[in-house]
Order: sequence, then C-alpha cells, then structure tokens
Amino acid sequence: MTAPTTDQASRAGRTLAAGVLLGLGTVAFIDETVFHQLLHWHHFYDRSTSDVGLVSDGLFHAFSWFATVAALFLVADLRRDHAFWGRRFLAGWLAGAGFFQLYDGLVQHKLFGLHQIRYGVDLVPYDVAWIVIASGLLLAGLGLIATTGRAARQPA
Repeated sequence: MTAPTTDQASRAGRTLAAGVLLGLGTVAFIDETVFHQLLHWHHFYDRSTSDVGLVSDGLFHAFSWFATVAALFLVADLRRDHAFWGRRFLAGWLAGAGFFQLYDGLVQHKLFGLHQIRYGVDLVPYDVAWIVIASGLLLAGLGLIATTGRAARQPA
C-alpha cells in the first residue's frame, strides 16, 4: 500500500466524510430506484396511503441526491487541493453504504416497521441477504478505515 502524502493525511477526515456521504447516497439511490420505483416492492413509508408513500419516496430520493452532491463537492475540493486519497474515500464509501443498509434493515424495517423489503412473501431470506450484505460492506469499510487511519498517522 502506498503511504498517503502529507496533504492526504491532513485531510483524511474530510476524505472519509466524502466517502461516507457518497456511500449513503449511492445505496439510498439504488434502494429507491430498484425497490421503490422499478420493482414496486415498498415505499419509504408504508403505514399510510399510497400518496403518503410516494411523498416519502420523494423525500428519501432527495436525501440520496443531497448526500451525493455534498460528497462530490467535498471530492472536488480535495482534488483541487491535491489531498484526495482514494483508499480512504473507498473506506468511507464502504462504511457509509454498509451503515445505511444495516440501519435500513434493522431500524426502518424491523424496529420502526416503516416498511418491509417486500410483502406477501417469507421475509427471512430477504432479511438475511439484506443484513449479510450490509454487514459485509460495513466491516470491509471499518477494516479499511482502520488501515488508512494508521497510515494517516504515519504519512510519507
């Protein structure tokens, strides 16, 4: 692994934040597009009318784009300052994507019951797949955060 430059190490937190935001935005966008719009499996909020569900989907979609745009502004700033660190950004992306997926599966689906992945089917295989994928992404991101964090404390 190549050690980060001094500029990259000094902006490691900002790079991580950009990755986390893009990870959140990416997974939220995929969830909204695939499960809400294309497959029609659920809305962000299914405990009311379809109209309320559609409005909640719109707000969810806006969140995904705000996170994505904020991440891209951070990346542009980092690149302009020659401080963008790809491995640290990837660490943030993986952690952000995994965190969002795990939060969605455990908190929104199970704890709050805002919606389920799908209705009219056995949820166990869907829940297991959702949680396993989320956990894998999050653990990979946290592992890479730890690795890049050590490297940031010892820049080249």
